[in-house]
Order: sequence, then C-alpha cells, then structure tokens
Amino acid sequence: MFNPPNAKSFFEKVWDIVLQIPAGRVSSYGQIASMIPPDENIEPARMRSLAPRWVGTALRKTPRGKSIPWHRVINSQGTISFPPGSPQAEEQRRLLEQDGIIFDSSGKVNFRLYAWEGPDHDYLLHHNLLPPKELT
Repeated sequence: MFNPPNAKSFFEKVWDIVLQIPAGRVSSYGQIASMIPPDENIEPARMRSLAPRWVGTALRKTPRGKSIPWHRVINSQGTISFPPGSPQAEEQRRLLEQDGIIFDSSGKVNFRLYAWEGPDHDYLLHHNLLPPKELT
C-alpha cells in the first residue's frame, strides 16, 4: 500500500511540514510521519509502520513548481535513501552540503548536530499535528 487513505490531505500535510525544515537541519521520513495523526480508517499500528513510506511517496509526488526542500528528509539511519552513486543521491547530498550539512566518512549525517526538532508548539496546534519524535 503506497498511498494512504485520504492521500491528498496526507500529502499536503507532508509538504507543509517539510516546508518548515530550515536550511542546515534534517528530518526523517519517520519524524515527519510521527506528526500526522492516525487516519480513523486505519489501525494506529499499521499507520505507524506505513506512514514513513507514505512520506516518501508524498515527496516523490510533489507537484511541479512547488518548492519543497525534499532534500532535507533522510532516513532514520541518517543516510540518503537513494541508491549510493545514483544521480538522485548525488543531487540530495549536493543540496544538503549546500545547506551546510556535513556527512561523516560513512555517508551519515549526525543527528546530534543537524536534527530538526520540529515546528514550534503553536504551529503544531494550529495545524492539528502531534509533537514529532526525536531523531537519535
């Protein structure tokens, strides 16, 4: 299942959250997913397991012309999810390095240095979102 129930609404939430990530910070697919309340049509455990993939789907389906900083979302291991050496991986790394992100010798981003803590409390309340999980 690559599309969530109410995909349009889910994708729009993802895009709006990703727009909040400042340059010099990264988030993960799971952290973004953790902010979106479970859909009433899917059991919470299933939502938790699938929602990070849906975040990736949302980023792949970003409409042309919508300036979403997709490159600031990496996987929970602190690495780029595209295949190493692929044009997409090289582009994401280049954009992250342009933002000031430094990778270690194994290609990882140190979450202690670059993790985004999430939007502020007022933003979460205004958008009916949950506090994000911490990146470790």
